[in-house]
Amino acid sequence: MLREIAEDIWVAEQPFRYFGLSVGTRMTVIRLANQELAVISPIQVSAALISQLDELGTVGHIIAPNLYHYLFAADFKRAHPTALFWAVPGLEAKKPDLPIDRIIGDEANFLQDGVEFVFFDGFRTLGLAGFEALNECVFFHRASRTLILTDAALNFDESFPVMTQLATRVLGAYKQLSPTLLERIATTEKETVRRSVKNVLSWDFERIIMAHGSLVERHGKEQLQRGYERFLGRPIGTGE
Repeated sequence: MLREIAEDIWVAEQPFRYFGLSVGTRMTVIRLANQELAVISPIQVSAALISQLDELGTVGHIIAPNLYHYLFAADFKRAHPTALFWAVPGLEAKKPDLPIDRIIGDEANFLQDGVEFVFFDGFRTLGLAGFEALNECVFFHRASRTLILTDAALNFDESFPVMTQLATRVLGAYKQLSPTLLERIATTEKETVRRSVKNVLSWDFERIIMAHGSLVERHGKEQLQRGYERFLGRPIGTGE
C-alpha cells in the first residue's frame, strides 16, 4: 500500500468520491531525522498499513492539514496513542470531539527536522455547505525537494475515470496543476493568497504531492506558479 517516492518519503492512496466523482485521496508519510514518522492527511487505517508503517519507524505525528482532511485522523490516533495529533487552527472548534494534541502554529519548533510549513491564508473552497474556509497547511520536505499540498491545487489526467476527466476539464484542473474554477469563485482574499503562494515559491522544490490527482515529479514550482497566476489573474511577483 505504501509507495516510496524518494528517500524518507512515501505515499498511500485509496478510493474517494466527491460530489459523485472518483477523485481518490492520498496521504504522505515522512520519516524525520529522529526516525519518527509524520503522517499527513491520514487515510483509512488497516492492519496492513499499520504493519508497513511499523517497519519504517514509529508514528510520532498525525497531521490534519486542513479543515476537511481529518476523517481518519482519530483512527490513526487510536492505533498510535503516543503520537501527537496536530491540527490546523479552527479544526478544534469545527470538530471538538477529535483527540487533538497540538494546533499547528502554537509551537515554534514544529517538525524542524527538514520539514517546514506555511498556511494558505485567505484560501476558500466550495464545500457542501457553501463557501467555506479551507485553512490549509502546506509542507516542504527539504531533503527530497518535495512540496506536500492537500486541496490547495489539483492535477487530474487520463488515469482517472472519464466523468472525472470531463468535470476537471470544465473546472480547470485537467492536466494542469491549479486550484479549480469553483475555488476561484469562492476566494475573495486573493492578495492574502498571493502572499502565501510567494512564501511557498521561496522553497526549493521540484516534486509536488497533493491529496487528489496525479503527482507532479518535475518542474513543480513552475507549474504551481502558473496555476496560481491563472487563479489570481495576476503575476505572483517577487516583491510586495
